[in-house]
Amino acid sequence: MQQDWQSELQQVLRYLESHEVDFVDRWAQWLRIPSISSDPAYRADLERAADWVLGQLQQMGLSAQKIPTAGPPLVYAESPAVPEAPTVLVYGHYDVQPAEPWEAWQSPPFEPTVRDGAMYARGATDDKGQLLTHLWSTEAWLREVGRLPVRLKFLIEGEEEVGSEHLEQFLYHRPEPLACDCLVISDGTQFGPDQPAICYGLRGIAYYELRLRGPKRDLHSGSFGGTVTNPANALARILASLVDDRGRIQIPGFYEQVEPLSPQERQRLAQLPFDEQRFLAELGLCSTSGEEGYTLLERRWARPTFDIHGLWGGYQGEGTKTVLPAEAGAKFSFRLVPHQDPAKITQGLRQRLQELCPPGIQMELLETHGTPAVLVPVESPYVQAACRAIQQAFGRAPVFIREGGSIPIVAAFQQAFGVPVLLLGWGQDDDNTHAPNERFRLADFHRGIRASAYLWAELAQMR
Repeated sequence: MQQDWQSELQQVLRYLESHEVDFVDRWAQWLRIPSISSDPAYRADLERAADWVLGQLQQMGLSAQKIPTAGPPLVYAESPAVPEAPTVLVYGHYDVQPAEPWEAWQSPPFEPTVRDGAMYARGATDDKGQLLTHLWSTEAWLREVGRLPVRLKFLIEGEEEVGSEHLEQFLYHRPEPLACDCLVISDGTQFGPDQPAICYGLRGIAYYELRLRGPKRDLHSGSFGGTVTNPANALARILASLVDDRGRIQIPGFYEQVEPLSPQERQRLAQLPFDEQRFLAELGLCSTSGEEGYTLLERRWARPTFDIHGLWGGYQGEGTKTVLPAEAGAKFSFRLVPHQDPAKITQGLRQRLQELCPPGIQMELLETHGTPAVLVPVESPYVQAACRAIQQAFGRAPVFIREGGSIPIVAAFQQAFGVPVLLLGWGQDDDNTHAPNERFRLADFHRGIRASAYLWAELAQMR
């Protein structure tokens, strides 16, 4: 790092230390807004969440605006260009997952609570807290130094949890404002406590809803059972037939584009300090499952999977009711690895479902959303700059990991601009993302802010 940035960086770090309480207080303000994107009843709260973060960006002195879409608005901000320094786009989202089941929360999901060294609330780590680490580091540079080492652009959306449909439309129709040299996203996890990581791969996803219809009304199972096809029985057989006992997905062409893991990558993953027994204990399990022939980390990060997310049909109330349901359905998805095309997965899935659908059943398959997987070269100089920044902030070098989840817009950015993507997660695996009692440790929150502050200075050296 050049000496001119080093002295100014010390001012920035002092600002960060003196404003830790203020950062947490403002973070809690944002968390109180229930910005749930999957439920239309919360549309006004999505607008409130967008306005809140817009105000924070404007108060820093950035040029910031709300961009209307057919869904929740985008929030965009930028700083002036810096001669010979790169332009960095920071992406994040202000929408959150639903809070159900509410009764499983130890404190209300939208009443932020600090306990045991962590902030508990829906959105604490996914993604409000992690996104704010980059806003607060930017604020520190602007307040203490009056300028940034690089040009920063912020793009914050309100539909990440439901597929980023309108952001992708904006990206393909108006990409010019988003042009950048690298993309920074913090919406993931470290490898473990006090072990920072840089994620170089994300799985893709193909998500569906399957609906089966049989008789025109619910029937008495005693009077009609054995004479008509039960949609619930058919649904169970169909879903069970999509994967075999070895964990292999039974869809035509599913594995055609799957590139085998290289010996070098398998060795890199095997060398990570992963404790499988601790992993099982944290989940309350005694064993794992999945595709034969692969380690737990390989299955979790780098192999495709099939999972059912919801089932419905028949009687769900207390007691018994001997009903033969007229309808049944399921929501499920496939996690995809590099080179798998969601459109081709859909084509093969439709073929397989037609083969499995029994007589007497009308079937409807709805495509919800899909995105391809992402890989980033670990040798990239941008990745190496992030390594240096993280090591200075955390006091420990990051390891390289992959992530089993999906961030749809990352693939879209890669396709549009071909720029390196820095996936810098500050959370932990046990932060209960998408689950009750979501949390983000305060220590990781503050270290993430410091790492971001170092990152802008390190990226300034990329000419």
